[in-house]
Amino acid sequence: MTEKNPAEDLFTPPDAGRARAEREFSALTRIATRHANAAGARQRQAHPTALEPHEAVRLVMALAGGSVTVRPGEPAIDEADLTAALTLVPHVRADLDALEAGLLRQARDRGLTWQAIAFGLGLGSAQAARQRLERLSDRLPPEP
Repeated sequence: MTEKNPAEDLFTPPDAGRARAEREFSALTRIATRHANAAGARQRQAHPTALEPHEAVRLVMALAGGSVTVRPGEPAIDEADLTAALTLVPHVRADLDALEAGLLRQARDRGLTWQAIAFGLGLGSAQAARQRLERLSDRLPPEP
Protein backbone atom coordinates (compact mmCIF):
# COMPACT_ATOMS: atom_id res chain seq x y z
CA MET A 1 0.00 0.00 0.00
CA THR A 2 1.39 3.38 -0.96
CA GLU A 3 1.47 6.22 1.55
CA LYS A 4 -0.67 9.22 0.61
CA ASN A 5 0.46 12.79 0.78
CA PRO A 6 -1.53 14.39 3.64
CA ALA A 7 -2.17 17.42 1.44
CA GLU A 8 -4.00 15.14 -1.00
CA ASP A 9 -5.89 13.13 1.65
CA LEU A 10 -9.23 14.78 2.32
CA PHE A 11 -9.60 12.91 5.61
CA THR A 12 -6.30 13.91 7.19
CA PRO A 13 -6.37 17.16 9.14
CA PRO A 14 -4.00 19.77 7.73
CA ASP A 15 -0.77 20.46 9.60
CA ALA A 16 -1.15 24.14 10.54
CA GLY A 17 2.50 24.48 11.58
CA ARG A 18 3.75 23.11 8.31
CA ALA A 19 1.36 25.29 6.31
CA ARG A 20 2.54 28.37 8.24
CA ALA A 21 6.20 27.48 7.67
CA GLU A 22 5.56 27.03 3.94
CA ARG A 23 3.78 30.42 3.77
CA GLU A 24 6.66 32.08 5.66
CA PHE A 25 9.20 30.62 3.25
CA SER A 26 7.07 31.67 0.28
CA ALA A 27 6.65 35.17 1.75
CA LEU A 28 10.38 35.62 2.24
CA THR A 29 11.10 34.26 -1.23
CA ARG A 30 8.50 36.54 -2.83
CA ILE A 31 9.78 39.71 -1.16
CA ALA A 32 13.41 38.79 -1.77
CA THR A 33 12.75 38.10 -5.45
CA ARG A 34 10.62 41.17 -6.05
CA HIS A 35 12.29 43.79 -3.85
CA ALA A 36 15.68 42.57 -2.61
CA ASN A 37 17.22 40.63 -5.46
CA ALA A 38 20.56 42.49 -5.39
CA ALA A 39 22.89 43.75 -2.65
CA GLY A 40 21.97 47.37 -3.31
CA ALA A 41 18.27 46.59 -3.13
CA ARG A 42 18.69 44.66 0.12
CA GLN A 43 20.64 47.50 1.73
CA ARG A 44 18.41 50.42 0.75
CA GLN A 45 16.43 50.38 4.00
CA ALA A 46 19.58 50.28 6.16
CA HIS A 47 21.44 53.37 7.29
CA PRO A 48 24.71 53.50 5.32
CA THR A 49 26.95 54.33 8.30
CA ALA A 50 25.05 53.83 11.56
CA LEU A 51 24.20 50.49 13.12
CA GLU A 52 20.48 50.21 13.88
CA PRO A 53 19.46 48.70 17.24
CA HIS A 54 17.94 45.59 15.66
CA GLU A 55 21.14 45.03 13.67
CA ALA A 56 23.26 45.37 16.82
CA VAL A 57 21.15 42.86 18.75
CA ARG A 58 21.20 40.37 15.85
CA LEU A 59 24.97 40.78 15.41
CA VAL A 60 25.71 40.16 19.09
CA MET A 61 23.39 37.13 19.10
CA ALA A 62 24.98 35.73 15.93
CA LEU A 63 28.51 36.24 17.23
CA ALA A 64 27.67 34.85 20.69
CA GLY A 65 25.88 31.86 19.19
CA GLY A 66 28.62 31.11 16.69
CA SER A 67 26.55 31.47 13.52
CA VAL A 68 28.83 34.38 12.55
CA THR A 69 32.56 34.09 13.08
CA VAL A 70 34.62 36.70 14.83
CA ARG A 71 36.99 38.41 12.41
CA PRO A 72 40.74 38.46 13.08
CA GLY A 73 41.51 41.19 15.60
CA GLU A 74 37.86 41.57 16.62
CA PRO A 75 37.22 41.05 20.34
CA ALA A 76 35.09 38.08 21.38
CA ILE A 77 31.61 38.75 22.72
CA ASP A 78 31.80 39.44 26.45
CA GLU A 79 29.30 40.08 29.23
CA ALA A 80 29.25 43.82 28.52
CA ASP A 81 28.36 43.14 24.86
CA LEU A 82 25.51 40.87 25.95
CA THR A 83 24.30 43.48 28.45
CA ALA A 84 24.50 46.18 25.78
CA ALA A 85 22.41 44.03 23.40
CA LEU A 86 19.87 43.33 26.15
CA THR A 87 19.68 47.07 26.80
CA LEU A 88 18.59 47.57 23.18
CA VAL A 89 15.86 44.89 23.21
CA PRO A 90 13.05 47.18 24.49
CA HIS A 91 13.93 49.68 21.74
CA VAL A 92 13.87 46.91 19.12
CA ARG A 93 10.53 45.64 20.47
CA ALA A 94 9.04 49.16 20.30
CA ASP A 95 10.34 49.56 16.75
CA LEU A 96 8.81 46.22 15.76
CA ASP A 97 5.48 47.19 17.35
CA ALA A 98 5.47 50.46 15.38
CA LEU A 99 6.43 48.59 12.20
CA GLU A 100 3.66 46.03 12.66
CA ALA A 101 1.05 48.70 13.45
CA GLY A 102 2.09 50.66 10.37
CA LEU A 103 1.93 47.56 8.20
CA LEU A 104 -1.53 46.73 9.53
CA ARG A 105 -2.73 50.26 8.77
CA GLN A 106 -1.22 50.11 5.27
CA ALA A 107 -2.94 46.78 4.66
CA ARG A 108 -6.30 48.21 5.72
CA ASP A 109 -5.74 51.42 3.72
CA ARG A 110 -5.06 49.29 0.65
CA GLY A 111 -8.24 47.28 1.07
CA LEU A 112 -7.16 44.07 2.79
CA THR A 113 -9.93 42.60 4.89
CA TRP A 114 -9.42 41.83 8.55
CA GLN A 115 -9.78 38.14 7.66
CA ALA A 116 -6.95 38.40 5.10
CA ILE A 117 -4.81 40.24 7.66
CA ALA A 118 -5.57 37.58 10.28
CA PHE A 119 -4.48 34.89 7.81
CA GLY A 120 -1.23 36.74 7.12
CA LEU A 121 -0.49 37.08 10.83
CA GLY A 122 -1.40 33.47 11.55
CA LEU A 123 -4.35 34.49 13.72
CA GLY A 124 -7.60 32.62 13.90
CA SER A 125 -10.08 35.40 13.26
CA ALA A 126 -10.67 38.88 11.91
CA GLN A 127 -11.52 39.98 15.44
CA ALA A 128 -8.11 38.80 16.68
CA ALA A 129 -6.42 40.89 13.98
CA ARG A 130 -8.42 44.00 14.92
CA GLN A 131 -7.61 43.46 18.59
CA ARG A 132 -3.93 43.09 17.77
CA LEU A 133 -3.88 46.50 16.10
CA GLU A 134 -5.72 47.97 19.09
CA ARG A 135 -3.17 46.50 21.53
CA LEU A 136 -0.26 47.72 19.42
CA SER A 137 -1.79 51.18 19.12
CA ASP A 138 -2.26 51.35 22.89
CA ARG A 139 1.46 50.60 23.43
CA LEU A 140 2.71 53.16 20.91
CA PRO A 141 3.17 56.84 21.60
CA PRO A 142 0.47 59.04 20.06
CA GLU A 143 1.07 60.10 16.47
CA PRO A 144 2.07 63.76 16.05
